[in-house]
Amino acid sequence: MAEPREFDDAELSGRLSPEEFRVLRRQGTERPFTSPLNEEKRNGTYHCKVCESALYTGAAKFDSGCGWPSFDREVDTDKVRRIRDSSHGMVRIEIRCAQCDSHLGHVFPDGPTETGTRHCVNGVCLSFKPDEPE
Repeated sequence: MAEPREFDDAELSGRLSPEEFRVLRRQGTERPFTSPLNEEKRNGTYHCKVCESALYTGAAKFDSGCGWPSFDREVDTDKVRRIRDSSHGMVRIEIRCAQCDSHLGHVFPDGPTETGTRHCVNGVCLSFKPDEPE
């Protein structure tokens, strides 16, 4: 896997909303059930808000009821990096965009599909491009 591309936080703070910057670059978490992407049902591709790398597809998305967009797999295993996260008094697996090292959310071993995984992603980290334009 290639080293992540570096982005200047000063440039990103001007391009991203304060909430997007807080979550993507400072490992924050958006409030549950606030992202419109949580309800998105169309076929398409979900891209990283920082570098536009394609991360997830609509075919991998499911409603987990957790309040954040959930996916059972990434587009390709080299698109999302996994990092051990022992913050907040628990051990979890953080997921980051492999291209730009931006925080996406966490992955859990409780998914309902054959992968057994649930990528719980902050919606503010993603942009959605539908397969069919409206």
